[in-house]
Amino acid sequence: MSATGIVVSALYVYPVKSCRGIALDQAEVVRRGFARDRRWMVVDDDGHFLTQRETPALGQVRTTLEAGGIRLDYPGKPALELPEEYERGQSLAVRVWSHSGIGVRHADGSDWLSRALGQRCSLVFMPERHQRAVNPERARAGDIVSFADGYPFLLTSAASLEDLNARLPARITMQRFRPNIVVSGAPAYAEDEWARVRIGEIDFRGAKRCDRCVVTTRDPETGEASTEPLRTLATYRKWDGAVWFGMNLIHDQPGWVKVGDSVSPGALRLAL
Repeated sequence: MSATGIVVSALYVYPVKSCRGIALDQAEVVRRGFARDRRWMVVDDDGHFLTQRETPALGQVRTTLEAGGIRLDYPGKPALELPEEYERGQSLAVRVWSHSGIGVRHADGSDWLSRALGQRCSLVFMPERHQRAVNPERARAGDIVSFADGYPFLLTSAASLEDLNARLPARITMQRFRPNIVVSGAPAYAEDEWARVRIGEIDFRGAKRCDRCVVTTRDPETGEASTEPLRTLATYRKWDGAVWFGMNLIHDQPGWVKVGDSVSPGALRLAL
């Protein structure tokens, strides 16, 4: 048991950005974040990233890790087998928010997803040669990230979700928030203040709290949309024009994180 009583209670990776995640007992931390996290992404004909915000059907694409690869499943479609890495192929200019980068297009995957989603799109892989820097205002030189929205990790707290569920008309699961690391044993929203935290043998920096979008209002199993949990969160977790839940982290070194690892917050500050 951690000296603080706080431990890792769940770990997730999302091999294809905005598709379903995978729960793990342990996960390797590499330069971009967790290994195999959001190295694949779906883009439109202009190379702009697609997410459940404008393409809700992405949430129905199930991902499974297999030996040396990734399997995608979609209702009514045969499964698609992808390699874990895809370094050679047609390079496309792609965008994630304000970031411009490159992705290697996977032809079969692009055709499969276009049929599944009912719209033209391309499935691309972030090659090793593309080093996407984290926002330099909140990072150190050399910090890089995958196709995640902005930071290598998102940490959430079981107590924070329990507090939210006590206010909601119907309970929701943590999958709504698509975290990488879930911790138990901390007071609700204590993670808001974590400027530094040690998880197992790895040190992390709290980069900023995470502002939440409409993806959280879709049931991760059915895809059904509602106004919750954003409507309720906005009654007590809204400031600076955004609604907040969870903490974005940047790691200081590689290694492994495991369910059950101790979590030790260090310096505290108000991080936005």
